[in-house]
Formats: sequence, C-alpha cells, structure tokens
Amino acid sequence: MFASIARHPFRFLTLGGFLSVGALVWALPPETGAQAAAQAVNAPAPKAEPKLMYPPTKTVDQVDEYHGEKVKDPYRWLESLDSEETRQWVEAQNKVTFGYLEKIPGRDKIKQRLTELWNYEKYSPPQREGNRFFYSYNSGLQNQSVLYTLTSLDAPPQLLLDPNTLAKDGTVALGGVGVSHDGTLLAYGLSAAGSDWQDWHVRDVATGKDLPDVIKWIKFSGVAWTKDNKGFYYGRFDEPKAGVKSLEDVNFFHKLYHHKLGTPQSQDTLVYEDKVHKEWQFIPTVTDDGKYLIITVAKGTDHKYRILYQDLSRPGSKIIELVDNFDAEYSFIDNDGPILYFKTDLTAPKNKLVAIDIRKPKERRELIAEQSDTLQHVSLVNSLFVATYLHNATTQVKVFDKTGKLVKEVTLPGLGTAMGFAGRRNHKETYYAFTSYNTPPAIYRLDLTTFDSKVWKQPQLKFNPQDFETKQVFYPSKDGTKISMFLTHRKGLVQNGQNPTYLYGYGGFNIPIVPSFSVADLVWMEHGGLIAYANLRGGGEYGEEWHRAGTKLRKQNVFNDFISAAEWLIQNKYTSTPKLSIAGGSNGGLLVGACITQRPELFGAAIPAVGVMDMLRFHKFTIGWEWIDDYGSSDNAEEFKALRAYSPYHNIKPGTKYPATMVTTADHDDRVVPGHSFKFAAALQAAQAGPAPALIRIDVRAGHGAGKPTGKRIDEATDRLSFLGNVLGVDFTK
Repeated sequence: MFASIARHPFRFLTLGGFLSVGALVWALPPETGAQAAAQAVNAPAPKAEPKLMYPPTKTVDQVDEYHGEKVKDPYRWLESLDSEETRQWVEAQNKVTFGYLEKIPGRDKIKQRLTELWNYEKYSPPQREGNRFFYSYNSGLQNQSVLYTLTSLDAPPQLLLDPNTLAKDGTVALGGVGVSHDGTLLAYGLSAAGSDWQDWHVRDVATGKDLPDVIKWIKFSGVAWTKDNKGFYYGRFDEPKAGVKSLEDVNFFHKLYHHKLGTPQSQDTLVYEDKVHKEWQFIPTVTDDGKYLIITVAKGTDHKYRILYQDLSRPGSKIIELVDNFDAEYSFIDNDGPILYFKTDLTAPKNKLVAIDIRKPKERRELIAEQSDTLQHVSLVNSLFVATYLHNATTQVKVFDKTGKLVKEVTLPGLGTAMGFAGRRNHKETYYAFTSYNTPPAIYRLDLTTFDSKVWKQPQLKFNPQDFETKQVFYPSKDGTKISMFLTHRKGLVQNGQNPTYLYGYGGFNIPIVPSFSVADLVWMEHGGLIAYANLRGGGEYGEEWHRAGTKLRKQNVFNDFISAAEWLIQNKYTSTPKLSIAGGSNGGLLVGACITQRPELFGAAIPAVGVMDMLRFHKFTIGWEWIDDYGSSDNAEEFKALRAYSPYHNIKPGTKYPATMVTTADHDDRVVPGHSFKFAAALQAAQAGPAPALIRIDVRAGHGAGKPTGKRIDEATDRLSFLGNVLGVDFTK
C-alpha cells in the first residue's frame, strides 16, 4: 500500500507500516451563485484596511504555444528557484507577509494556546517483528517523533532512534523504516528540510549503533528485507548529473536494487529496470515466508499496477510477469505458498480481495466480494483477513476467515477513523489508532480471538471533547450529485449566518478526507468557529468511480462540489461570504486557487497551501509527470483545453476583487515545486483590485509537509489562524 500513495501531491504518511497519526489533515434545492452573493451583501463587512504595498515583481515576454493557442507566462523567471533574483523576491515577499502578520492582535495568544494544546503524547500503533515491538512516540512538543522498541508491551521502552539529535532546528526527519523479519535490524530513511530524497541507514537494534551501510538517492521507496536478514531490496533513481538541480529536475528511469549488508552501495545488485518505459517504478515486497520477491510496477498516481515475482528459493531464477498490464489495482496482501492475495478493483470499483495461484496466473478467485462500502486495506493476522472499509468516510472493520466468510464486525470506539491493523499470520493481536474531529488518536489492542479492543495508550487532554460536536450532512452539487460534509463546532452553535467558517477540501488522487484531530481546528472552534470538511469527487471516499468523476476532463466537478458546499453553508445560515474561508493543501491548493478565480465574490478568505497552480507545466518538474493520471496533460489538445479553463495561474483576471488570500509554500518543496505558488501569488498581487491582502508565506528549510518539525507546524498554524481571524473578524485576544 505504501507504493500506491507515496507519490501523490499530498499523502497520508505510512512509514514502513508505522502510522504518523494526529496529522492526517493539517490543518475539511441548491441555491444559485446570485442568491449566495445577494445574501452576502447583507452580512457585516470585514475590517477595512489600507491596501498593502507589495514588492515589485518584474514580468517577462514569455509566450508558449499550445495546439495553436498562445499563452503568456509573464512570471516564468520565478521557476528558477536558486537564482539570486528569485531569492531576493522571496525575502521581500516574506518581509511584507510577516510584517502584516506580526501586527495582528492576539497572535501571541494564538501561539500560546496552540502550544498548550499541542503538548500531548502521540503514539503510533506498535508493530511486532520477531520478539520485539516497535513504535513512534512524541512527548508533546518534540520536533520529530522518536522511535522506540520493546521486548514486551509491559517492558520498559528502549530508545532506538531520535531524529531530534540530528539537526538543531528539527528539520531532519525519519522518512521511512523497515525492520528485519527477526526484529534485530532497522533500516531507516532520513530526509532533510522536507525533501522527498532520502538517505537510508541500518541500525543494530540491540546496541542502537549504526552499521556502515548507507544507501542514497532513494525517493518513494521503502525497503524489503530478505528472510535471512542479510540484505534488502529497494528502489532508487540515478544520482542527478552535475549541474542538475535535484529539487527541480524530473525523475525518470527508476531501478530496483538488492543491497547486501556490509558492502558499499556501488556493489548493489541491479535486480530490475526497464530502459524503454521511463515512467515505470518498482516497489519491492518479500513474502513473509521469504520465498517470493513481489515487484509492484507503477507508472503514475493511478492505482493500476503490473505485478512481477521471483522465486527466491531458487537463486538466479527469472523474474516472471504475473499481471502483465495496468488494467487494475493489485495491492499485494500476503500469500500461502504459490497462492498470492491481492486487493483489487478489477470489475469492482469499491475493491475486493482475490487469490491468484501463480501456477494458474490467469485465474482470479474471489475471496471477499465487492460491498456497498469502499474496501481500503486488508491485512492477514492470526490467519484472518482484517479488512477496513469506508462507510460515508468513516471506518468500519470486518474480519473474514481464509475462505472469505465474515467472522466478525469489530466494534470501534465511535464514528471516526481507525488506522493500523498490521501483523503476521501467527500473531493473536493487532493494534490500531482511532481518532475523530474532537479526539486525538488513542491506540488500541485488538484481540483477534475475542475481538475485544482495549486501550493501550490514550493522551491526556487539555480540553473537554464533550464541548464539541460533529455531524455529517449531505448537500447537492451543481449537477445534483450528493456530497458528504462533516461539520464540527462548539455545542449550541446558532445558525445566524455569522459563524466564522473554515471550509477544507482536497478532491483528488483517490485520497479520502476522513475524520482526524487537528489542534488548529480546535483553537478555531474555541473562538466560535465552524470547521467544515467536504468529501469531494476525485477523492477516495466512495471508490474508483467517485475518483474518476473528478479527474481529467471531469475535474471541474471537484470545484463545483466545493463551491456548492460554500453555497449550502450560506443558504443554511451557518455562515456568510465575509465570514467564510476556504483552504486546501497540494491538490487542495489547486482546488482553492481554482475556486477563488472562478467565484471570487463567494469567499471572504482563502489559504491555498503548496498548490499545483500552473496546470500547463506541472509535469515538467520532479515527479509532477505522474499526476497526468488525474489531471491530464497540456500535451494533449483536448486535455489542454480543460486545463487551460481552470488553471489557477492562467485564470487570474486583472481588475478583479479577490478574497483575502495567503498563499503558503516552502523553499524545499520538491513535490509541488514552489514556483507554482510564486507565480500565482505574483499574478494575484498584480491583479487585485480590492483592498483585501494577497500575501505569500514562504517557509524556509521546509518541504511539502512530510517531516515538518512541530515548531514549524505551530508557527504555520499561528499565522494561518492570525490571518483568518484578522480578515474574518475573529477576536483571538480574549
């Protein structure tokens, strides 16, 4: 499953099986647009402020021709991230932005309350390998979570790896882990300043000391240990040539290697490559019995894979194609000898579990049939299939025997999100984290003989969850499609149209928006705010058909869903335009950018974070070419027309009154390169006709979001809440 989500513009993090919980979402009859605008006229106006003076941004005469149409790109020079001119522009923009933010009343109180609430214990579900358990832990305000090991759950923990000792500013993060089958060795990847590039090391678990092995130029790959624990498989790209910018250049021609412990990387064995298909990437898995190497071949962000395998019991055996085309998802689960189990959407948009016997490779034996809810994940523990489903974007867990017969539906602590359920077939228990919008993640032990759950770790809270409530509503989009949305707020909220509202969306790459806890959301709600998370098409809440309905030529559906959410909130008097903010990150940043350029009069404020803003050139940087699966490409005439119609950067219109906007990005983002946000912000500042601010906040020594230290997360949340409070009229001084 790691392989299927690793390369999206924004992803939920799974670190070799260890879940990074508590940060899933950083932070969530139809009326017409004319009706919404008319109602907004009667709402109180936001605080008037003098128009800001922005740094001068030069324009260039860059014009590109796409299928006979000439398109201007006046801020192309801002794509050159390392140029002195761009550096000066970043410094000047940050000076204006932080000068604005630092004057906002109540900013210190926001940070104080965020820090107080953030200071709670955070655990990952423990994962057992050999005779040890492994888990991550954060005491509250540590910049990076620390990795611990236990000989039993009652034994004192042993510190295994503390990334906080590796950089004074906390910007070196644990990017992935892989524990050997016997639990004696830990392979771990480190990323610096938020980059997707990782260097991998190997640590002796008993002594806590590193072996000399170092593996470089890994991106979007975990490791797969061999059963004898003498080495592992991994995927990597070639080292960039001299003069090539590693944070900007496109990544092609992935290769699969085997590393033998105690030898230099230069002696690693090339296991598999494809010299023709530059987009193909190879993700290794070694079966629990150690007999097979499973190679999942991916070529984009679609969950469509080829599957290869090699019989490791016969040294030098050939790699054989099991699934020879990208016709469906095939996520490897486990095996019984030559019988391999896969989660697939082949003829099942909401997924099913099948068995493939490598002796009869064309047959697909169905074990767990497609159901009305979306099957997210399956693990084989205690010789039982533990399956998690999404029912209207909340988790359900069902346990099946090896024949696919339902054994038990597990009772969860409530409506929310459960993550984890890892283990081996001989384990009698598994562990999971459970969270909801008003509850931080608690860790539970699930007994797979009695199916009872018991709390293993539960954080102590500095607020009362009972003061807040969540409800799920359904509203019609522009074409009548029913869309789910979660609303969370203090109990007793009055629908008077005056509630400051934070509407969040994503809508892409088959990724669902599910209930999760956010300290920043809590502070917003403590001051009377409403949090709204919309489950837009393009996401993964309702299966592959739901995902497809928000891709390529149908991407406008996603924006319509989000705009309809805003109109519904206004129509039902939860809020009004001057009190309504929208936000989203990465693909969600694209969402926000598209919506404010299409309906600038509908929103009071906007925060597009690390967004994909230039839809004509996104595929020319780092891993952006993979997103063609969701977006299409400007190289295709029909898709160019659709992309040009909504590309945020290309649809900013001079003389328009745009809502108060704070674009956010980071200087080391090598997933969605910051040139997207730089160009969008420059164009927005030049076009803004109203008094509302159009700012850009550029984080330094930070990336797309993964591994961001706690201190930076708190600073970012402080600035976000300060900005929204100032423009929407929320008093944070109390």
